[in-house]
Order: sequence, then structure tokens, then C-alpha cells
Amino acid sequence: MTTLQDTEDASETDLAKHDEDDYVEIKEQMYQDKLASLKRQLQQLQEGTLQEYQKRMKKLDQQYKERLRNADLFLQLETEQVERNYIKEKKAAVKEFDDKKVELKENLIAELEEKKKMIENEKLTMELTGDSMEVKPIMTRKLRRRPNDPVPIPDKRRKPAPAQLNYLLTDEQIMEDLRTLNKLKSPKRPVSPSSPEHVPSAPMENPSQRYEARIEEGKLYYDKRWYHKSQAIYLESKDNTKISCVISTVGTNEIWVRKTSDSTKMRIYLGQLQRGAFVIRRRSAA
Repeated sequence: MTTLQDTEDASETDLAKHDEDDYVEIKEQMYQDKLASLKRQLQQLQEGTLQEYQKRMKKLDQQYKERLRNADLFLQLETEQVERNYIKEKKAAVKEFDDKKVELKENLIAELEEKKKMIENEKLTMELTGDSMEVKPIMTRKLRRRPNDPVPIPDKRRKPAPAQLNYLLTDEQIMEDLRTLNKLKSPKRPVSPSSPEHVPSAPMENPSQRYEARIEEGKLYYDKRWYHKSQAIYLESKDNTKISCVISTVGTNEIWVRKTSDSTKMRIYLGQLQRGAFVIRRRSAA
């Protein structure tokens, strides 16, 4: 009995040892299989044929291409916006240049016309008052010089004082008197309406009525209203004449207006507006 029991125990021990060896062998085989699989995947990864690698690379490539497409669209939109801004700024610069050029030309024309009228007025004044400006020599008696008297030395420091004209009237009133005298002195000549000398004479003024008129910062303040350059107005006079005009220039003591009928220009002084010689009314630009 004892021998049989020992045999059974030995058989059980060998069986357990055999099972343990099989387990170790299976475990080793699984390890080798996994290691071989990883090596095979590593080799495929290096060669670029691994399926997971290709899948992820495809996804990254799609993201890359989408980002490039968005960048190209953004560049196109920004380029179009810059081109639109450039065209807009270019048009604004051209318009400003043209406006400044026209304004400069108008201002220079007005200054030259004013200088021309001043020269013509001076010439006309010299022609009409030339006789009164001549200094007539004073008749003096010359005594005979005695033999012992010294020779008289002429006094070169004393010069005849030139005749002076003191104007107590305004420029417009002086021009009106000079035109009247010129008409009496010389025959009448037809004057073209487009000529710059064609300026209507100031009507009779009413000294009892005064208007507030002044010029500040290139704008005219008249009768509690402000007027600026290029504004459409009506110019009324005391003889019920109503002229449609546009303010072309605002000076320091006068304004220049341009008639819409024949584009001739007129100069209106602040004194005339204050005395009521001319009345300004607003009108629609249309």
C-alpha cells in the first residue's frame, strides 16, 4: 500500500512539473510572437507601409491641404481688399488734387484781376488828375549880384513835396466818379458783358438801414447767417435788381461772386453790405 501511494504521488509531481513546463513554453512562444509582430510593424513603419501609419498620414495630409487652401483664400481676400483700398485712395487723391488745382487757379485769377483793376484805376487817376499833380514853379525875383558878394550855393536838400491825394471815399465810389468823368471826357465805348470791367455801379444807399457783415476764417457772416465759398446766393440791389450768383472767393475785406448767367465776376465790399448797397439771400444750389 505504501508503495502504491508513493507511485501516485510521484506521478502527480511529474504531471505538475510537465504542466509548468508547458505553461512556460507557451508563455515564451507568446512573447516571441509579440516581439516578431512588433519587429514586423517597425519594419513596415520604416518602409512606410504600415496601415495605421498610412491612415494617420492621410488624415494629416488632408488637414495640411485644408490649411493651405484657407491660407490661399485669406491671401486672396486680403489682396482684393488692399486693391480696393488702393483704388479708393487713388481716386480720392486725384479728386483732391483737381479741386486744389481749380481753387488755386481761381484764387490766382481773382488776385490778378484785382491787381489789374488797381493798375487801371491808378492809370485812370493819373490821366484825370495829371494837371493837378504837376508842381508849378514859383516865380521869384532875381537881384543883380554885387561884385563883392559870394556866389550863392544852390540848396540841393530842398525838394518840392509831391502832391498828395487823400481819398475820403470808398474804392467803389471813387471808381464810379472816375467812370463818370471819363465818360464826359472821352466818347462812349461799348463794353462787353463778359469783360472783367463790366461791374454794375453801386445803387443809392439808405444810410438809416445797417446790416451786420464780417469775415472770419474764410467765411462771411451776414445778416445773422454764415456764407462760404461755392455757395449759391441771390444778390439784390436797391434798384430791385436780383442776380443769381455763386461765391467764388472770400477775401479779408471783400468777397468775389460769379454770375451764373455769363460767369462774370463782381467784387462786393463789406462796407457795401453793411450799408445795404447790396443784399445777399440764400438760394438752392439746384
